[in-house]
Amino acid sequence: MRKCLIAAAAVLLLAGCSGEQAQPPAKPVYDLPAREVRPDETALHLPPALNGETEFSVIGLAAGLPSLTGSHTEFEAKGQFVRLRLVVTGKGVSGIIFDTRRQQLVTESGAVIAVDNQAMTIKRQPDKFELGRGVRVEFDLYFDLPKEAKPLVLRAFGGPTLTDMKNLTGTDVKLT
Repeated sequence: MRKCLIAAAAVLLLAGCSGEQAQPPAKPVYDLPAREVRPDETALHLPPALNGETEFSVIGLAAGLPSLTGSHTEFEAKGQFVRLRLVVTGKGVSGIIFDTRRQQLVTESGAVIAVDNQAMTIKRQPDKFELGRGVRVEFDLYFDLPKEAKPLVLRAFGGPTLTDMKNLTGTDVKLT
């Protein structure tokens, strides 16, 4: 019996000294089906960014859109419409009220452009909604930029948290 214990201990010691660390098992992931990018849009493959307890993934960009068509109207841009396809995910321990209209687009010249409320309404995109823990929501943001302007950064605001009740500082997500 004693010989068996010594042999087992030797095997364990040798396995531990092999120089190769055992890799932890991979975490399971959801398989989300791939979707075709819309014809006027460029797929973006950017790392997600956090603002407070909200994760932002910008997955698509369409720029230079002269007009938008909704279910009841066509709407001309003052300059050009820019559409960002955005995925937000609640990462906190509780939910927040997420305000799509609070997001901003920063151009290469440094101009800060607010979401175009009329375009968002015409395209029936959400306004404010509760983003719960672990909830993932995908939608479009519309901005009306001057014709020559180039979008550079999405300034993303996740919403109030226990540590930042006013959420005054957004997170800049570079679009390149």
